[in-house]
Amino acid sequence: MAAEPAAAGGLRAPVPGRCGYFVERKKRFCKMIPAQGRRFCGEHGHQEEENDRKRIPCPLDPKHTVYEDQLQKHLKKCNSREKPKPAYFVQDINAGLKDATEILDEQALQEALNDPKNGESAFKHLKQQASILGNMEKLHLLGPGRCFIEFGAGRGKLSHWVDIALQDAENVHFLLVERATTRFKVDGKHRKRDYIFERLQVDIQHLCLNKVPILEKEKLPVVGIGKHLCGAATDLALRCLVESYATQYDERNEEPSPKRFKSDKTDIAFNNSADERSGKNVSENWKPVAGIVIALCCHHRCQWKHYVGREFFRTVGLGPVEFNYFQRMTSWATCGMRETITEASTVDAKSKDQSSDTEEHDQVHNRMECSSDSLQGLLTVEERKQIGRLCKLLIDQGRIKYLQQRGYTAALQYYTTVSLENVLLTAVPSQSSVPQPTA
Repeated sequence: MAAEPAAAGGLRAPVPGRCGYFVERKKRFCKMIPAQGRRFCGEHGHQEEENDRKRIPCPLDPKHTVYEDQLQKHLKKCNSREKPKPAYFVQDINAGLKDATEILDEQALQEALNDPKNGESAFKHLKQQASILGNMEKLHLLGPGRCFIEFGAGRGKLSHWVDIALQDAENVHFLLVERATTRFKVDGKHRKRDYIFERLQVDIQHLCLNKVPILEKEKLPVVGIGKHLCGAATDLALRCLVESYATQYDERNEEPSPKRFKSDKTDIAFNNSADERSGKNVSENWKPVAGIVIALCCHHRCQWKHYVGREFFRTVGLGPVEFNYFQRMTSWATCGMRETITEASTVDAKSKDQSSDTEEHDQVHNRMECSSDSLQGLLTVEERKQIGRLCKLLIDQGRIKYLQQRGYTAALQYYTTVSLENVLLTAVPSQSSVPQPTA
């Protein structure tokens, strides 16, 4: 890109053929291309004295402006307008209340782990992904005939490595759930394959899996996965899987038993043909959710209204007020009290170097939370860390009880040493029909 020519007075002049408006916030001239014969682009056209047309902020997104006499036309095509909701969007289906570490490695990642081109940050994520896949393999969740749903997918790296670990297994599909528009996705590496690698741009809070076309059509057991699924997003994902999807799936498949005949042979043949017509798995133990593997983080961003362990809290005499205290103290587990208010104020500047890593959780907010409480100086660093870890464990225990009450064998375990957020939540049906490994 051509450098901006210098002008008199030390300031740089705008690049020829580009807008002449100086953007004070960026300390440079606007680089948009104006219309022929104009000095300024459409966004800054009101700067021209000869232009008597008035520009106003867009009511849908005040970050950009529009000519007042073209407002109605703009509203019909503005990128910020409300778009039609897809069939799998069901408002607040997983929201809950309406009111207010075993370290395993997966062989599929060994080449990437040993690649010297990967820097420290990339190596850290690869180690975590390798351990997550190792735990999935231990639970016999890596196999054919599955639909893997990655919640909070970001760039989709976890699904990417699951796909590589499966080594072209048959009848496997991937759904990547992410509410934000993401750059540098790995989806392009999977477009030429003969299976679904689909991205669902929707908040987990509103995701109804029963209405996702591929799940309606294939009737595959799903495996819910996630790496650093922040705070309340974990609770939304759990409810989406075991409550909204699994429960509704079971209700949808409860049909009257067919009329029985006196002949045993006829009876068997009739029932087999009925199962084939309905596409049901003949295994009585088959479950719509084959397993859940989620790396937890950011407990300080949990919310009582979404929390799946409310019943557990009430059974031990706790409620929303106590939850709020525990939720805030979870941040002590990852920052102790070493961050002072002055030091924390510099975190934002330092974090700019890490901003390209979209898969990392919000550590800046966490550190500020630690440095702004009123108990600094009363407890040692280790005491605060221990209390923080216990608060995280208490919240996670509520999630475990929630899964157990719904027929799952659930567990918490440490899965990595390269991150302070190092707890993995796993769950499989208590009477799982997942095939056991053969010798």
